Amino acid sequence: MQTVPYRLVTIVTEVTIRDRLLDAIHRLGASGHTLYEVRGEGSRGMHGTTWERPSVKIETIVTADIAEAIASHVADTYFKHHSVIVYLQDVEVLRGSKYAPHNTEA
Repeated sequence: MQTVPYRLVTIVTEVTIRDRLLDAIHRLGASGHTLYEVRGEGSRGMHGTTWERPSVKIETIVTADIAEAIASHVADTYFKHHSVIVYLQDVEVLRGSKYAPHNTEA
């Protein structure tokens, strides 16, 4: 069984910027995503008591270059004024062609 190396980009954020983030990750080259509604408590301990709405978790599997472009875009655009966390992981996938970028604007 042959695997192909990619990067898993995970973004956890407030629901208010969900659609803008989804547009951006696809514009930057992601061919798909998985979206979850999540609840939790952030490093400042605020979500559990003061945040009324659920958060979202967006995952996408992309090339290393696209992962870097997505992470940079989120950091530059949203870190200052929104509750958002991004993390990257190396993953090995089967059927690697399913994750090939459809657009490499990044």
